[in-house]
Amino acid sequence: MIGSAGKTRNPKLEIRNKHEWREGSKSQTDPTRLRQHFGLGDFVLSICFGFCASPFGFLHAVGPGRRMPGVATALLVLALACVPVAGEEAAEQQEARNPVREFFDRLDTEYHGFYEVRAGSRLQNDPHQKDLSIMEARYQFDLFHMRDWGDIKIKGDVYGDGVEEKGVFDLREANLFGRPTDFMDVKLGRQVLTWGTGDLVFINDLFPKDWQSFFIGRDTEYLKAPSDAVKASFFMDWANLDVVYTPEFDSDRFISGERLSYWNPVLGDRAGRKDKLSTERRREFFEEDELALRLYRNVRNYELALYGYWGYWKSPGGFNETMTAAIFPELHVYGASLRGTVGKGIGNVEVGYYDSVDDRDGDDFLINNSEMRYLVGYTQEIARDFTAGVQYYVEQILDYDDYENSQPAGMPKRDEFRHLTTLRLTKLLMNQNLSLSLFTYYSPSDEDVYVRPVANYKASDHLAVEVGGNVFFGDEAHTFFNQFHNNTNAYLAVRYSF
Repeated sequence: MIGSAGKTRNPKLEIRNKHEWREGSKSQTDPTRLRQHFGLGDFVLSICFGFCASPFGFLHAVGPGRRMPGVATALLVLALACVPVAGEEAAEQQEARNPVREFFDRLDTEYHGFYEVRAGSRLQNDPHQKDLSIMEARYQFDLFHMRDWGDIKIKGDVYGDGVEEKGVFDLREANLFGRPTDFMDVKLGRQVLTWGTGDLVFINDLFPKDWQSFFIGRDTEYLKAPSDAVKASFFMDWANLDVVYTPEFDSDRFISGERLSYWNPVLGDRAGRKDKLSTERRREFFEEDELALRLYRNVRNYELALYGYWGYWKSPGGFNETMTAAIFPELHVYGASLRGTVGKGIGNVEVGYYDSVDDRDGDDFLINNSEMRYLVGYTQEIARDFTAGVQYYVEQILDYDDYENSQPAGMPKRDEFRHLTTLRLTKLLMNQNLSLSLFTYYSPSDEDVYVRPVANYKASDHLAVEVGGNVFFGDEAHTFFNQFHNNTNAYLAVRYSF
């Protein structure tokens, strides 16, 4: 849902600018300066993470079947209290050694990342899930190594999940980047991909998304899930072309009942952990693959892009014949977008045709019909440090009469047109160290709402505190947003970046 069409580039100029940026970056990340900020805060957050990630430590504190992990909560409070002290102590410990950074400096490798603790709770009684919506202690590392022949990037997250009571490693990026010619870039490996013009609304961005992370209160960064793919970019005078090939289908990290209750159409009711959505995965390497294209250029300061996708519905788009498992039917998508200056702001238009290959007639109730999707948006700074953005989005079911006639009696039917509006308000205060944001989805056709309020305070160059929520409500239990009504939650996060 976050993406943008690219601009026509000058590769030779980009090479020069890229090296200049890297040189500036290295001067700013001098080990002596960064050692000033490595002290008590890192130690406390590391202890929090280690405790939560350890199966024995966490289970000893929580115990099977218990609710709020009191020890984990105490550690979170301890981290909140101690991290600010770290900045003061670090100034007195300028000569303190950071062996990890020194190790990567010897390898001429940039090393960045953060420690984070994040906790949240449901605000509604949900009989299908735990009261805790999120409880994590997380460490992210980001490594970048530049050679004459190309770049190497590795980024990963290690975290203790207090809700699932387990430790997790999530490799988000591990790729090689090279420029074999002046007009071609190639990136090979695990990478996060995105394009399109929508703000938290996707049409032609068919790369995997992590809806579970988005709804439970993780940072918006985690909405975009990684792909194991090859991306080739070609830069020409008349246009640029991106080609992404994924040899094995990468689905969304979709809602399955594992962490969020949802509407189960087979049961005809909300379901959760005890009724997780069973799926038939596509795992045939080089056979069940994906191909995505984007052709784009600038026309008088407007970005024009054409898109193509040949793959599968990213989240389950139907059921098998016995309705015992959800499936990922074949899907082709063709679209276009335009973005540029409109008045004092930025406007965008995007459209996409979803060709549901396995149900082109629209008369198979087990598989999604083909669709048309439309989006128009506008963003403008309406006052100093105050920005507003609005969008209007429509999903149109094609062959709707066939869809209606094929639906079993008693099963809720979708409207032919689903209308959705979004509003984003962002206000910066206190020398832009405090960010207040409100993002709202409202569907007049479904009569449901999803609200995302977030307040983020940057206490220093390294320390940030965030509080936010995910609020769902509506009239019908089966509509897209209101199915998550019982998952309404609020969360608190503290992040120490380095």
